[in-house]
Amino acid sequence: MHIKIQRWLSLILVFAALILGGCGTAQSDDLNSTNSSSAETASSTLAQNPNSQTSELPRLEGKATVVLTVKNSKITIEVDGTNAPITAGNFVDLVERGFYDGLVFHRVVPDFVVQGGDPQGKDPNFPVERLGTGSFVDPDTSRVRYIPLEIKPKGADTPTYSQLVDTVSTPIALQHTPGAVAMARSQPPDSASSQFYIALSKLPSLDGSYAVFGYVKAGMEVVNTIQQGDKIESAKVTQGSENLKK
Repeated sequence: MHIKIQRWLSLILVFAALILGGCGTAQSDDLNSTNSSSAETASSTLAQNPNSQTSELPRLEGKATVVLTVKNSKITIEVDGTNAPITAGNFVDLVERGFYDGLVFHRVVPDFVVQGGDPQGKDPNFPVERLGTGSFVDPDTSRVRYIPLEIKPKGADTPTYSQLVDTVSTPIALQHTPGAVAMARSQPPDSASSQFYIALSKLPSLDGSYAVFGYVKAGMEVVNTIQQGDKIESAKVTQGSENLKK
């Protein structure tokens, strides 16, 4: 019983650490307070008028293949725009912009996730332990691009936006199985931007709360060796770029 309690406590702590910006230092919390406020505003706006907001975001109509190069090795990701068109479109758009090239994996939790995508990671003088609060700033608007939480129930024609889904009563299409690729976010549901993570094990506790948008199809052995500070040498769309609609 004691071992089980310890295990559940560990899972709760790790789950909390997944939240964007939860780097575990007072400095990081201070940095995140501003970002959290703007994310809450964006989340409220999206929730009030989701159609007008999402229509301005990139969409992936179908599937695409993205190859990350890490440690001179390839990680092949199948990005699923059929079940997560906005989340997938955002990721593919950022890959095509070269946004992820040179960024680091700033958070690695064994048997849980590896997480990267903070643009502050391009600054070699920025401490890795303080990463986790950065987002993509759209050069066309000079504003952070936030995307809504996007979860598609099994059998549904369209995803559910801006709200958590109870997967006990509503099974979902994209689940956190090993190799799942999903968006990190802060507390507001619509606060995801550029940071993503790869699941290292089956994580049903995250289903319905975080948006999965693809799966590692090759190179999971590389993912399993990633350590904090390892760099994404390059990220390239190798198939399906014609499915991206801006």
